[in-house]
Amino acid sequence: MDTQRSIPGAQAIARAAHLLRLVTASGSDGAALLDLARAADLSRPTTHRLLSALRLEGLVDRDVDTGRWMPGPELFLMGSVAAARYDVTALARDIVRSLAVTTEESAFFSARRADETVCLLREEGAFPIRSFVLSEGVRFPLGVASAGLAILAFLPDHDVDAYLARHPELESEWGRPHGGPPLRIRLAETKERGFAINPGLIVEGSWGLGAAVFDRAGRPEWALSLTGVAFRFGPDRIADLGRTLLAHAHQLSARIANARR
Repeated sequence: MDTQRSIPGAQAIARAAHLLRLVTASGSDGAALLDLARAADLSRPTTHRLLSALRLEGLVDRDVDTGRWMPGPELFLMGSVAAARYDVTALARDIVRSLAVTTEESAFFSARRADETVCLLREEGAFPIRSFVLSEGVRFPLGVASAGLAILAFLPDHDVDAYLARHPELESEWGRPHGGPPLRIRLAETKERGFAINPGLIVEGSWGLGAAVFDRAGRPEWALSLTGVAFRFGPDRIADLGRTLLAHAHQLSARIANARR
């Protein structure tokens, strides 16, 4: 069933929520109206109307000098309340730092949000050449970056089927390896290996590894990941990095489970 058709007003809410995520991802610099309209695949008048409605509720704000749209004060208040239930970055911070120190690569902590992952933490490793594909607030569809690939791989099969049915655009937007059959192969390999490998599929020469982090019920709701330049990710070192990544992910999963008892 198409939820947007079965629930009155669902399409408008979905569009507004999409715009809100786009504005939030723009950070403190904000985003221009035309850029938001293009990213949301909406007309300029529709985008302006939705943003104006969100502004009245304090969810977004508009800079009077630049005209750019940015997160509003009400988001801070909502976020403070939601953090009590959903924010586990305090539990993850020292583990992400340990991962970066141990591997000398950039380390990340990401959370699943519906059909995407959003990066919550980034720690730089000591190696001077770095990848900047991922940083706090950046979102990717599940199955694209290594964090989302690791999470998707450990979801139940029916959830994976439903996700791929909802997103036939993955191949056209992210390349052939993200189409149904190739992605399913990568998911199976990830599940067998225990961690995901992204061999430069988003940015050429930038590799990533990802490992799922589970909640008390065994659901993959978060992920730890590493990124770096390709020559640092040879076969022997990938095996070592994978073991280190999995050990840190297991530690964080246990910590989250114990903290929520």
